[in-house]
Amino acid sequence: MFQQVFALLIIVFFLTRLINQKKKNQITKNESIFWFIFWILAALAVIFLKTIDKVVAALGFSGSGINFLLYIAVMILFYFIFKMRLKMVKIEKDITNITREVALRK
Repeated sequence: MFQQVFALLIIVFFLTRLINQKKKNQITKNESIFWFIFWILAALAVIFLKTIDKVVAALGFSGSGINFLLYIAVMILFYFIFKMRLKMVKIEKDITNITREVALRK
């Protein structure tokens, strides 16, 4: 119970930071919507952890629901890292092309 309350407090902290960043225009509207939904889903996962445990057990997975959520989170993080790497490669190619054009003009 204490862990759930602690996790919810951390989520509330991140939500307030998100709202402050949006007010200061440090993030875009789409980013704020994405992160708001993410933190709300995280809060719901914390609140309904017992239900998730039952669903995971009914699906035949061993372990608890929190382990299942952790595995899903790690997979999502790796996906975002992969997308970020692709974006960085594209930016590097764009910088190379711009640098080449500037060098040829001089």
